[in-house]
Amino acid sequence: MQELKSYVHYLKVEKGLSQNTLKSYKRDLDAYTLFLESAGIKNISNVTEHDISAYLSKMKARGLESTTINRALSTIRGFHTFLFEEERGQSNPAELIDSPKNTQKLPDTLSVEEVITLIESVPVDEPGLWIRNRAMLECLYATGMRVSELIAITRQQLMTQEGVLRVRGKGEKERVVPVGRIALEWIRKYLTELRPGLTKAKRGNDVLFLNRRGAPMSRVSVWNIIQEAAKNSGLKKRIYPHILRHSFATHLLEAGADLRAVQELLGHADISTTQIYTHIDRSYLKQIHTQYHPRP
Repeated sequence: MQELKSYVHYLKVEKGLSQNTLKSYKRDLDAYTLFLESAGIKNISNVTEHDISAYLSKMKARGLESTTINRALSTIRGFHTFLFEEERGQSNPAELIDSPKNTQKLPDTLSVEEVITLIESVPVDEPGLWIRNRAMLECLYATGMRVSELIAITRQQLMTQEGVLRVRGKGEKERVVPVGRIALEWIRKYLTELRPGLTKAKRGNDVLFLNRRGAPMSRVSVWNIIQEAAKNSGLKKRIYPHILRHSFATHLLEAGADLRAVQELLGHADISTTQIYTHIDRSYLKQIHTQYHPRP
C-alpha cells in the first residue's frame, strides 16, 4: 500500500524515529492494512470509524492486552491523521474512537509463609557466599527495596545502631527505611564473617554487598540467587526479585499499615502507584469472605 510507504518514510525522515520504533509502527500498520484488505477495503480513503472499531474488537477477541490495543490505535490514529493532513482522505476516521481502558494487572505476591520458605531455601553449598545471599534476600523483604537500590547500598548508608538504611532511589531521591531485627542480624553476620575476605580482592570498594572478586553485585547475579532459592523451595509460583517488594507492601497493608507510610517506604513519588496494593488487599479480604462466610 503506497499510503503506508509514504507514512513510514515521513516517520523516518521528518520525525527521525529509530529503526526499532519504525519496525514497531510498520508491524502494527501491516496487521491493520491486512485486516482492511480481508474486509474488502482496498482504498484507504474509504475506511470508516466502524471499520477501525471492528479491527480493535478483533484484537480484543484474540485476548490481546489493552496496552497492546491502545498502542495499535495510537499508530492507526497517527496514520489517518497524516493522510488527512496530506489531503489523501476527507476525514480522520480514527479521531473520535476512544482508547480502551487499561486493565490494571495486580502484581504477583507471596504469602508470609511462602516468603519465609523462599528465604530459608538459599543454597548453602557455596562456602561463605550463602551468608551474603541470605542477607540480601532478608534485606529485600525487610525493606521493600528494588534490586537496583540493594546492589548500590554502601556501608555508610547502613546505620546499624538505628537499624535503618538510607536508600537512594529513582531520581536520586533518598529515603530512610527500617531494616528489621532479623535482616540486620544476617547483615552483621555477613559483615563480620564474609565481607572482609571479599574486600581483599579489590580494596577501597565501599559497596555493602560484594561478589567473590570484591566488586559490586550485578542485577543478574541477584536474579540467579533468587532463582536458585526458588528452585530449592519447591514453590510453584513464578518467583522473581520484585516479588519480594510486592509482598513487602502487601503484607504491611494487610496488617493495617497506613498507605502514606507504605508509599514513603517504597519511595513512590505518587501515592496512586502505591494504591495498587490496596486492590490486592481487597482481593485478599474478598477471598477470606468467600471462604469463611456462611452465605458468601
